[in-house]
Amino acid sequence: MCTGVRFSDNNGNMYFGRNLDWTVGYGQKVVITPREYKYNSAFLGEMKPKAGAIIGMAIVVENTPLYFDCANEAGLAIAGLNFPGYAQYEKTAVDGKTNVAAYEFPLWVTMNFSSVDEVEEALKNTAIVAKPINDQFPVSELHFIIGDKNRSIVVEYTKNGMEIFHNDVDILTNQPGYAWHQENLRNYMNLSPKHPHEVKWEKETLVPFGSGSMMRGLPGDYYSPSRFVRVAYLNTHYPVKDNENDNVLRLFHTLTGVAMIDGAAAMDETSFEKTIYTGGYSTASQTYYYSTYENPAIMHVSLGDHDLGTEKLIEI
Repeated sequence: MCTGVRFSDNNGNMYFGRNLDWTVGYGQKVVITPREYKYNSAFLGEMKPKAGAIIGMAIVVENTPLYFDCANEAGLAIAGLNFPGYAQYEKTAVDGKTNVAAYEFPLWVTMNFSSVDEVEEALKNTAIVAKPINDQFPVSELHFIIGDKNRSIVVEYTKNGMEIFHNDVDILTNQPGYAWHQENLRNYMNLSPKHPHEVKWEKETLVPFGSGSMMRGLPGDYYSPSRFVRVAYLNTHYPVKDNENDNVLRLFHTLTGVAMIDGAAAMDETSFEKTIYTGGYSTASQTYYYSTYENPAIMHVSLGDHDLGTEKLIEI
């Protein structure tokens, strides 16, 4: 399934990350789209990055980076999360609109825009089209979290067309739609990180066993609605940090709180879902951080360590 998170520190730096949960990996790797890369869009013709180089986790097909999540030098980030049964793209291009193939949507966003405000305005006249890159890779049913240093939005393309939601908790999981998840949070208004005071029941004095008693009721399972509540609680209550190291740790600790462990949640009779990788971007250092299920150590790739003025994709 998947979980996405965004937050900013006291200095206005954004940290944006996600878990990719599935049964097996896709051969994904960190890929940098340099500033001079030329991309031939399915409907829009040739384009080059307008907001600087792009970095994220992807597979490369026909010299096209199919990003699971990515961010550009301007500080705009996007992640696509599984949304089966709800995502419903256009079957063909729509006259009078900017048509974007589903597989290129994250690349199109980060190539062309520098802020969530710009994206939100452009999406008012945009259609996502169910066009695969080739016969080997079918169209993925996704919805998207898009963030910058100020805020994030959720983009869903359904039977109702383009839907954009202001994401005040700065997180996303999977189905059902964001509006349902947002409403469901009202069922958990009692949750609190506070330590309760002792209480009197007649002559009996009751004291808590320890911290966390006011978190009772926070879902602990891997179901998408449960992960939404849990990561919303963790992300909104985590203390704001000031430096890169502490904020990267915040990002990974938060996502670990909703990471999936092999053997716990079956997809079918023989396979189990697990967190294939956790990845995240820091605008403070323009660095992409990631860990994998097999190697939980946090690794990193910085844009500043590579020649961004080339045309050829950089695959790490």
